[in-house]
Amino acid sequence: MPDNRTATVMLVDDEVMVATALRSFLELETAWCVLTFSDPLQALEALRSEHADVIVSDFMMPGIDGVTFLRQSREIQPLATRILLTGYGDKTNAIRAINEAGLYYYLQKPWDNEQLRMVIRNGIERATLFRELDERVGELDGAHSELQQLRRKLIRTFL
Repeated sequence: MPDNRTATVMLVDDEVMVATALRSFLELETAWCVLTFSDPLQALEALRSEHADVIVSDFMMPGIDGVTFLRQSREIQPLATRILLTGYGDKTNAIRAINEAGLYYYLQKPWDNEQLRMVIRNGIERATLFRELDERVGELDGAHSELQQLRRKLIRTFL
């Protein structure tokens, strides 16, 4: 990553075995910081204080489903990349997740480890690009405001 900071991946799956397997694989194969949650409501609370580049969520969870969780996570961290991991090959839910939660990718269980790693890596790059773009837009907004102030000052000076 360009800023040399470690990427953070949040995994949310109510099946502890699945979350543990995902975490173990990612920690062995990458340098990413991996946060795991079995409760989507706890994960949402953590997102209020913890940065996540990529959020990977199961679809079927108690309390709220994965699409609802990802939609709410988008309100908290809009620049994070969202991935839905599910055992149900339901295109209707995939389309719902794309439309409601800004889903980046939809993976079915059982997943291929290499594909998952590649999708998460691409998601990290995407989140980094969005973050950099957001920073540049902020800089341009600041420059625009400064130019507007200078313009007003020139008008007052010469009119």
